[in-house]
Amino acid sequence: MNVADSNRLARALENLNILPANDPDEAGLIVLNTCVVRQSAEDRAIGRLNSLLPLKKANPDLIIGLMGCLVGIKGNAALEKRFPWVDVFAAPSDPEPFLRLLGERQDQLNAEAWRRSADEVLDAEFGVTTDAQHTISENLPIVLGCSHACAYCVIPNRRGKERSRESRKILSEASVMVEHGAKELVLLGQIVDRYGLDLPGEMRLPQLLRELSKIEGLERIRFLTSHPNWMTDELIDAVAQTPKVMPHIEVPVQAGDDEVLRAMRRGYSNQQYRDLVERIRGRIPGVSIGTDIIVGFPGESEAAFENTYQLLKDLRIDVAHLARYSPRPSTYSMKFLPDDVSEEEKMRRFRALEDLQKVVVGEINQKFLGQLQPVLFENSFRGKWRGRTPTNRLVFVESDENLYGQTRDVKITWTGPWSLQGELA
Repeated sequence: MNVADSNRLARALENLNILPANDPDEAGLIVLNTCVVRQSAEDRAIGRLNSLLPLKKANPDLIIGLMGCLVGIKGNAALEKRFPWVDVFAAPSDPEPFLRLLGERQDQLNAEAWRRSADEVLDAEFGVTTDAQHTISENLPIVLGCSHACAYCVIPNRRGKERSRESRKILSEASVMVEHGAKELVLLGQIVDRYGLDLPGEMRLPQLLRELSKIEGLERIRFLTSHPNWMTDELIDAVAQTPKVMPHIEVPVQAGDDEVLRAMRRGYSNQQYRDLVERIRGRIPGVSIGTDIIVGFPGESEAAFENTYQLLKDLRIDVAHLARYSPRPSTYSMKFLPDDVSEEEKMRRFRALEDLQKVVVGEINQKFLGQLQPVLFENSFRGKWRGRTPTNRLVFVESDENLYGQTRDVKITWTGPWSLQGELA
């Protein structure tokens, strides 16, 4: 979502003829977009912001902006006091404060033309009216904010309540993205399955997937992140029956112990998650499944952690995004649950799951050795072309051809837990 927000602002600026600089030293405007989902992310953002102070002292006309979850939807007077060298603060998904400040700095002759252009850019919502070429895989937000309020999550406080975007705007933006080079669209939402619930008469995610698949030139559609309570059979069937929707589902479990899940306010049990994975695999042939897991949540005993370990071992999930619990301001868990698992123990549990997943995914990927896989190539990386299979596996290929944006069959010649290598068929 932060990538999408950054791209939105960048395109808005490009539409106003403000172009990217190659180096911060050359820039007249520097924007730091921030994530605070974990303390480590917030610490890095503040460290980066402090590192910009010498540039501001050397060039007082430099505009420095802070946006994203560190600012939040309510703003933060404490941040303005703490970082007086920051010129503008903006909430997530909101480029307007930057455009307003830049407009104020225009001379009077250009101010009115600037305001008209800025209004047009803001009307485009996610800035896809630009003629600039889009990347092969583009992020397209369809649900902003979240109203679920898991015990550990800061997102509702920083990004606001759940808000679905109108399907007509989504479809229009998707068409423009594809017209300007995108081959794959990734639909984004904190709980993407809930798309349309807050808009009476609006289509739901299964219908939106089918409508998007009608766009000529669009090859692949993905969506994330799902929630076990909202991953319906209708949605699963839409993935299975719509060829352009890729067979990869991101559905976080967060923990495999029922008491921990209740404390997290997730709303399902270990067994319900297992049943969901079985349904997904039964309805979508060859599907890959990704999950998220937090270790060291308040009250997570060794026995509770073992339940999580066993769930991951039994289900053999294709991708597991692992995190150590980090107390976040204004969340239920920080207010009412003591952070009673030591950092050393959190790291031990993290490493145990990481080691397990390395073995499991290595074994899963080994079955692709010698197979042909259709790979959509997105870019080059360290002398090799990099792309993804329909199940979102990363593949590297050496080739003198320009493979950018092509979907080609690749024979897999090497497999590892995190990526595959192959040669053009």
